[in-house]
Amino acid sequence: MTFSLTEAEAADGLAVARRTLELLRGVPEFGERYADAAVPSSLAELAALPPLAKDDLNTALAHLEPAAESGATWLFQSGGSTGAPKVGYAPTGFYMAEVHRHWQPLDRDDVFVNAWGAGRMWGAHFLAAGLADLSGCRVVALGSVTAEEYPEWLGFLADRGVTAIGGTPSVLRLWFAHARAAGIALPSLRKVLWLGEAWQPQLEEDLAAVAPKARRHGMFGSTETWVVGSNSPDCPADTFHPFPHQLVHVGADGLLDFTSLDPAMLNPVLRYRTGDAGELVPCPCGRPGPAMRVLGRRDNVVQVRGLGLHVDELLARVEREPGVTRAQVLVTEQGGRARGVDVLVLGELPDPDALRRELLSATFTLSTAFAHDPENVRVRVVDALISNDRTGKTAGFAVREEL
Repeated sequence: MTFSLTEAEAADGLAVARRTLELLRGVPEFGERYADAAVPSSLAELAALPPLAKDDLNTALAHLEPAAESGATWLFQSGGSTGAPKVGYAPTGFYMAEVHRHWQPLDRDDVFVNAWGAGRMWGAHFLAAGLADLSGCRVVALGSVTAEEYPEWLGFLADRGVTAIGGTPSVLRLWFAHARAAGIALPSLRKVLWLGEAWQPQLEEDLAAVAPKARRHGMFGSTETWVVGSNSPDCPADTFHPFPHQLVHVGADGLLDFTSLDPAMLNPVLRYRTGDAGELVPCPCGRPGPAMRVLGRRDNVVQVRGLGLHVDELLARVEREPGVTRAQVLVTEQGGRARGVDVLVLGELPDPDALRRELLSATFTLSTAFAHDPENVRVRVVDALISNDRTGKTAGFAVREEL
């Protein structure tokens, strides 16, 4: 089983895949890429098409510049952690009507706190707002807050009797950690929506202390694919049920790729790889049909406070500095959350702080993730990089747990 849909279930949607293929064939840089590709009339023919990586999709979007048939066309950051953001597109509504048709974690009685950040062209806040709008609930569009603001806002949320909150797991951990520190309980909270990174097991302990009635409801997707699938409290945290308009395929190498079957999709998502490995499995929740178990990333992207940091891009910039022979990114975590990012440099670097300031201003992931504590991004000249003691290999990035 390598596809999330059967041949019959995917038959009508393959018309969208054929249209997407024609669009991609019109991209000058892809002249030879699809020259001999058969127009897919079956899942096997679809699987024979070359997969798209992030750089491929960015190349296509730069040429196509798609626009919605009606209403506004929204531009969001679609990868690219250095320099100007790469752009992805979505129509008003952010494809959430089809998601809501199959998944309703919120209802009219909910008071929902949207804690995803709304700035810097990130899409999660807006798609969550679209889902909340379809549910008819009351919405507190809170977004990001500073460390000093948590106690006051938590008191406000407790007084309002909030029943649901949504954010990346890293952001949710901050909310619940501050609630525990301040002795604030959220007894009305029943639902925790999450998207943007893997669920953190430490959240179970947080919820037991702050909101014992709360249960998790997860989404999986990216700014390129938008929401691919969801899970419920009865599903394992790493397992999601794909929506019918999202075709999931597991390649021979174990990497997941995604094809949109939604006629309204603006991004040309045709066998698009996010870098995640996975498998199609029965879900313990008992829901029929294959579920997608996500096994983690296999590319050189590291999650920093819910945002993807493209390590290769960052290191390429650092290693262009005169005198620098090699560099490495060190992410320090505490309780599953990134506390700091150090760029370790071998060689000579006369002014590390000047490079640090440049990286902060030019790297969207770092400037956004550390907007309130930029001092936790550092550039350090070292005598040796961190290596694997057993193999002697030195990776582009390392993660260390801080006690």
